[in-house]
Amino acid sequence: MTKQERAARTREALITSAAREFDQHGYTLAKLSAISTGAGVSPGALHFHFENKPAVAAAVEHEASTALRRTARTVYRQESDALQNLVDTTHSLARLLRDDVVVRAGYRLSCSRGCRTDLNLRQEWQSCVQQRLAEAADEGLLATGHGGQQDLVRTVVAATVGLEALCRENGEWLSPGTVTGLWRTLLPVLAAPGALAGLEPAGSRAVPAARAPVG
Repeated sequence: MTKQERAARTREALITSAAREFDQHGYTLAKLSAISTGAGVSPGALHFHFENKPAVAAAVEHEASTALRRTARTVYRQESDALQNLVDTTHSLARLLRDDVVVRAGYRLSCSRGCRTDLNLRQEWQSCVQQRLAEAADEGLLATGHGGQQDLVRTVVAATVGLEALCRENGEWLSPGTVTGLWRTLLPVLAAPGALAGLEPAGSRAVPAARAPVG
């Protein structure tokens, strides 16, 4: 193994260890000593890669953002209408948040008042929902008679972000069954009658959600 490869593996181990620490204790209570111990390296090795705790947190957020954006792009390229695409994206992102501690910790750091960077993953999700619903309107898939697209965006964002918040105490809130139940409730409100029959609340396909190795 080359020196560069060893350094990359050490950095990846530190990011994963930091994510576990942030996930369990939050940004404020997380300790650099615990992060280096969890990665199996010395404090000096940690400071070789990261100047301080904000730098470690920024790296975790960056990895989370990269994974979430990659997954959303992957789903978006699938051949499905805009509403089904929104359902599929939600299932894929929920799986990442449930199963990948780096993604989960990075998302929570991004939404935390105690740790601010230029990332706002909650805002990015809102933009994603807004784009998909605008496309659904253009495709004639949305029901009439509701308060308008902005109300629908707020409803979907509030419901999905709420699941993530509740998942911090109980992982079942981001389970496939819970996400399916959410869409089983929302789709009859969102979709035009002619579009509803073709939509699958459980998701139309399995989209790879694995995070690429940290480099």
